[in-house]
Amino acid sequence: MNTNSCSYAPISCEFHDRLEDIATARKLVNISFIDATGADAHRSTTILDVYARDGAEYLAMGSGETIRLDRLLEVEGERLPSD
Repeated sequence: MNTNSCSYAPISCEFHDRLEDIATARKLVNISFIDATGADAHRSTTILDVYARDGAEYLAMGSGETIRLDRLLEVEGERLPSD
């Protein structure tokens, strides 16, 4: 997903920690996010990694996709807190 055209808005530390816990468990989770076209997307997949690169944070999914964390809407029924 190419989201470099927008400034990155960091997510809450608590939600970031939750993502790392889920990644460590390698369990199947439901993820909702905004895709490259701006539409809501949904996946049932594992979280392989949560990492930072070029001033933004990303989530690598077992589906082979990578999304920027500020594009997340919900993970396993838990909505991303909005500021």
